This record gives sequence, C-alpha cells and structure tokens, in this order.
Amino acid sequence: MLRHYITKGGKTMRCGYTTGSCAAGAAMGATRFLLTGEAPETVALDTPKGIRLALEILNPEAGEGWAKCAVQKDSGDDPDITNGILIYATAEKIADGVEIDGGEGVGRVTKEGLDQPVGAAAINSTPRRMIDEGVRAVCAECGYPGGIKITISIPDGKALANKTFNPRIGIVGGISVIGTTGIVEPMSNAALVDTIKLELSVLSAGGAKGVLLCPGNYGETFAKETLGLNMTRQVSVSNFIGDGIEAAVSYGFERILLVGHIGKLVKLGIGLHNTHSAYGDGRMETLIACALECGGDVELLREILNCVTTDAALEAIDKRGLLSPVMSVLGRRIQACLERKVPVGTEIGFICFTNAEPWKGVLMQSENADRLAEEWKA
Repeated sequence: MLRHYITKGGKTMRCGYTTGSCAAGAAMGATRFLLTGEAPETVALDTPKGIRLALEILNPEAGEGWAKCAVQKDSGDDPDITNGILIYATAEKIADGVEIDGGEGVGRVTKEGLDQPVGAAAINSTPRRMIDEGVRAVCAECGYPGGIKITISIPDGKALANKTFNPRIGIVGGISVIGTTGIVEPMSNAALVDTIKLELSVLSAGGAKGVLLCPGNYGETFAKETLGLNMTRQVSVSNFIGDGIEAAVSYGFERILLVGHIGKLVKLGIGLHNTHSAYGDGRMETLIACALECGGDVELLREILNCVTTDAALEAIDKRGLLSPVMSVLGRRIQACLERKVPVGTEIGFICFTNAEPWKGVLMQSENADRLAEEWKA
C-alpha cells in the first residue's frame, strides 16, 4: 500500500497509483519471471511524479515461451471504480525492441482525437513509456539482448467499461490504461478537467464545430427531454464551466451553447467560472445585486440574503412582481461573463432553467440561444 498523503479541504488523504503504474509493474514482473524463471515478490517502479512504488507481484504463471503476473490497483482514498482490480501483463520473447498491446478487458480506440490511433489498444502514451522503460531496464539487468512483447489484460475491464466515459468517447471492449503521473491524487480536479478535454478532442477530431456544454445531470436531462436536443455532440463539464469553455476554444469550436440550472449558472453572474461551493458561493449576492438594479426594496434584499436555495429566492422575487426584470438583468450578466471567455469569432450562448414550480422551464436565455440550439435539433 502506498504511504503518500496529500491534504485537501483540511483532510489528509492517501494517494494511490494509476492503471498505468500497475501495467508497468506487472510488465516488469512478467519480464523478470520470463528471463530468470523466478517470479519476483515485488518490483520497484519510478513514476513520472517522482515517487517510487514497491508493487506486489500477484498470480504468477508461466508456460512455454511466456510468463504472466498481475498487480492490484490501489486508488488510495480516491473513489475510483477500478480500485482493487487486477491488471495482468504477459511477456514473450521477440527479436528486438518492446512491443505493447492490449488483451482481454483493455479497450480499443475507434475514434480519432484520442491519445492512441484508431485500432490501437487504449494504453495511453505515459503508461506505454513506463512499460517500455521498465521492461528495457529488466532486460539490461538480466543481460538479455533480445526483445519483449507485452500484452496487458484486465479481466474485469469489459464489465467496468460501461461505468466509464469510454463507450461515449469511442473506446470499446474494455477500460483504458491511463495516468500521466503514475499517481492517483484523491478527488483530482485535474483528472476531471482532463476527461472534459478528452471528450472535446474526440468531437473536434470528428469534425464538429459546435458543442453543447452541460454542467451536470440536470442540464443534460433538461436539454434532452425538455428542449429536445440531440446529445451526440454534448460534453458534461460539471463545475468546470470556465475550463470547459477554454478547452472548447482551444480545440477550435466556433459555436458553444451552455444549458444549465440556475443554481449553477447564477454564479456566472458574479464572475465565478468554477461553480463548486469550495471556490465560493455568491448566489444570493448576485440575485441581490440584480434585484437592487430592478428596484427591489431593502426587505426583499434581506429576504433573498436569508434564502438557502435559488428556488426560494425566485419565490421571494416573484412575490414582488420582479421575476422577469431580475432574470433579464441576470441573463445579461451571465452572457457578459461567457463572452469574456471566448475570442472574437467564437459564438457563445446559454439557456438557464429551473425545475421548480410554478416557474419550471426556461428562466432566461441569451439572444442567440434559439438559433444556436437549432444545431442540436437537426
């Protein structure tokens, strides 16, 4: 078990290691077993993060011209669905070099824009480099001048794949072997942003010039069921609205439509691009500013300040007959915030909704929203 810790939100949390580290460790163990006839109990792996791992080698097997073993995934305190799975590597002798492929439970790439080309096993660049370097180091230690073929397999991979983004982004038949640092940091924001970028990359490589962004399940459901939009060119950005827009711009998208619940989008009205509560709230303060601009009295402003949810604030504002003008002001603020994130020539708009009665439906939207939405109604 890895004894490396980080502190997040005042909590001390244990790190783990990636599927890429497991694959590299298993490849090193299988290679040593093949070349010496003895399976090691552990292997030492230097990760790109600079942390050395001592990985336990499990389930060694050998036959005529091959050796196989596994490393168990340890995600630390990160809620990763791959935690505890076994990642196997089979080593075989070849003439020269190190060949790497995927077997059972490792996905295959079917769309352009991913880390590996179409048809290749979904073993990303960093894990491939770690496997290559680790296997070559073992060969050198054992005095073996030839080459090694490594096949990575994950028996639970096919079943787990349906719980990941893989089918959606064009990886079929199993999970990916991933990791850029070799180490899993609990609840990594960077990992979530990387997933967003990956989906955008795939859409861009497929020729899309417009993208629909939704900050969560509420937005996706509303866009699909209420607005009737086609979700094949949609990316979930969670709380990372700003990062999602920046990534969309970097991949060359020319049209961006954001569909989200007021509980999220209201924060754009105060300039917050990450809507997670850990980065600030500002919901009521934003609505107070909008209500004040529309002539709201002190009593209303105090009532809004004491509200816990945006829906409660809507009720207070509506009782004063100010809902329409307040939403109009908020809409202008949201659109201005979005436009500051894109360059000239990139069109961006939004649709903001609530599920609360009696206002259920669209509360406000940008002037270009209906025209942009037509792209997803076709």
